[in-house]
Amino acid sequence: MPALIDKNLDKSVFEYSVAYSDGVSHANVIAAEAIGKFDLIVAVGGDGTVNEIASAIAGSDTVLGVLPYGSGNGLSRFLGIPMNPAKAIKNLNAWHVETIDAATANGEWFFNMAGMGFDAHISEVFSHGEKRGFITYIKSSFKEVINYKSENYHIEIDGAKNEREAFMLSFANSSQYGNNAHVSPNASVQDGLLDVCIIKPFPLWRFLEMGIRMFTKTSTGSKYVEIIRGKKIMVKRDNPGPMHLDGEPRIAGTDIEINVVPASLKIIAGASYKKK
Repeated sequence: MPALIDKNLDKSVFEYSVAYSDGVSHANVIAAEAIGKFDLIVAVGGDGTVNEIASAIAGSDTVLGVLPYGSGNGLSRFLGIPMNPAKAIKNLNAWHVETIDAATANGEWFFNMAGMGFDAHISEVFSHGEKRGFITYIKSSFKEVINYKSENYHIEIDGAKNEREAFMLSFANSSQYGNNAHVSPNASVQDGLLDVCIIKPFPLWRFLEMGIRMFTKTSTGSKYVEIIRGKKIMVKRDNPGPMHLDGEPRIAGTDIEINVVPASLKIIAGASYKKK
């Protein structure tokens, strides 16, 4: 990567330094220490790495750049950042800075997607596997869905109360999980809202169809998908369990408070990105 940076970064504009993280949360520490010293901090990794670094600089004037190196790269894909490393570096030179929304779940930041239910369960399973990547994720999904049981949720969105049984709940800032799987095709990172995507229980034989809908941006056409937009979301469930923030799992309690933080992160988008 340093050689690619040296070759493709416009050094008439940028002076740069490379730092390496050596464990979970270390990237967050590095980014926090860099605020005020650098105008741009670049995350090299997937949505989890982006989360670590963006969590440190959200609310500041520091700009985030991304060189996608993850298994899904949901936020990068949504923002039109090239997946090719050399092109992603050259994209930094264009300095197409957008200010986007973020959100918190019980005080923890997320920037692309958070969720509970089946996707959080898969994130937890996936995190313990030896292999990463899209194919491994798909295999895990097909294996785990057979025995997965939907849960009951009390969901309050900007004061409106809803009782739902759900296969999964996704809180979408961007439209997609990653790998161009769009759970909420019309989501915007600049509207001051989150899309609360309620995936209702469906027959097992329709699991493949639900996946295809995500990859063809037709999820909203399914009777099993309900999307409600809001700024403040309160969720209560019967039992503690997995939840993911930008694909990174953790165990959360029965009560989760989610809040949008509008226009809180400056990020370099790709040339193809268009504000919705």
